[in-house]
Amino acid sequence: MLTFDQLTKRFRGTTAVDQVSICCPKPAMIGIIGASGAGKSTLLRMINRLSDASGGRIVFDGQDVTGLQGRAKRQWQSQCAMIFQQFNLVPRMDVVSNVLHGTLNRRSTLATMFNLYPQADIHRAIDILDRLGIAAQAPKRAEALSGGQQQRVAIARALMQDPRIILADEPIASLDPMNAQIVMDALRRIHDEDGRMVIANLHTLDTARRYCDRVIGMRQGRVVFDGTPDQLTTGVARDIYGADAGFSEAATSTSIDALDRTNAAALVCDAKAAL
Repeated sequence: MLTFDQLTKRFRGTTAVDQVSICCPKPAMIGIIGASGAGKSTLLRMINRLSDASGGRIVFDGQDVTGLQGRAKRQWQSQCAMIFQQFNLVPRMDVVSNVLHGTLNRRSTLATMFNLYPQADIHRAIDILDRLGIAAQAPKRAEALSGGQQQRVAIARALMQDPRIILADEPIASLDPMNAQIVMDALRRIHDEDGRMVIANLHTLDTARRYCDRVIGMRQGRVVFDGTPDQLTTGVARDIYGADAGFSEAATSTSIDALDRTNAAALVCDAKAAL
């Protein structure tokens, strides 16, 4: 169980996250939506302890992780993997080595300095890459890959940690619709097959509705919606984004649904051509 109790973060007088209280009783795929500056990224960074809370608590399975320090903090971070919008890979390093960086929290300083990895870890890294459909890219430099491939490498690195929670901070914001769909399909499959909790910050309503079991809407640091995708109506979305009656959901679309419609249209055209 993951619980936020009056969680708050202030930056020099500005409240980025304002007394957020949420209970996640079991692993689920959760989407957090809201306008830029709503506090979504700050919330994820506090969960992973990349940023310290100004007030309140984060409790996971009875353990208060808000004040963990040193080794205990690193152990928590190994159980709570982060995936970033800009991938955070080492560009000149090969793909499999980037994935193996997911084991750094449990390796010695000497092994890290000399880039020494057990054979079992190398095989596991390749297996994870294969699961994500990019095992053939293992020997290439990360910088040689497309954006969508690099994000899947980042997901593979997170899986190398064998985390209980995966936090994805705008994982598809810089991707084209095709690669956005591939990445979101991968995250959903990881939740379904592994039973891991996945919490993803998303800018788009269509993506949240399509992939998430639960959607949390944030506005000016506060939770203003917490419900199922079916409950995320246009009116609710208008409140989340602080928009007027002229609000259009098209402004928040990744075009993933549009891509599906294009693919469907292509199939119809192919079928007609075959007649």
